[in-house]
Amino acid sequence: PPLAGVIRYVALLITLLGTWFIVQMYFDRSWKDISLRSWLGEAPVGKQLPRHKCGNQKSCPQNYFAFRIISGAANVVGPSICFNDMVIMSSVKNNVGRGLNIALVNGESDINKLDTFLQEIQRGTIVLTASYDDAATKMNDKVRAHFVELGSSHVSKLGFRDNWVFLGAKGLKNKSPFEEHIKNDMKTNKYDGWPELLEMEGCAPRKMD
Repeated sequence: PPLAGVIRYVALLITLLGTWFIVQMYFDRSWKDISLRSWLGEAPVGKQLPRHKCGNQKSCPQNYFAFRIISGAANVVGPSICFNDMVIMSSVKNNVGRGLNIALVNGESDINKLDTFLQEIQRGTIVLTASYDDAATKMNDKVRAHFVELGSSHVSKLGFRDNWVFLGAKGLKNKSPFEEHIKNDMKTNKYDGWPELLEMEGCAPRKMD
């Protein structure tokens, strides 16, 4: 009957209109999502950002080592030292201690042993250092002088509970460009009795002189 044909025609029209509406809504939402991600600077879904050694923001050129040194946070979170994409010191590895942490050596409570250790470092050796809690109290003039020889500009001013990160080398002719120091100051401290942690990353040449 003619009425049945009209009903089928109307049903088909409604189905087509519904499909068109759903498709439009999907593409409109997808376009907005993509545009929003682009505006926010997010990477497209499925595209991984490149990972650089030690988790640094950029890669290092050939003949350079990537490094990342993070000081301790107050007396709660220990420091971390990564060199050439290898974490050599961290709380997770359980090989850090309060005071001065030097490369693969724990913070040393015996200042005479620390003096001997620094004195015996071979020429050309790269030294990475991170403070934790208080590194300055047990540092005597001889220990500070060794760090000056390694290229430090701030070790002579290091005070009680200051935070300090440093990368130097035995035999440097000039001061190291890799050093950060923040004073313990009650007016600016981030933690109760301690300044905020320091974080330094960069590229150290294979031969530092």
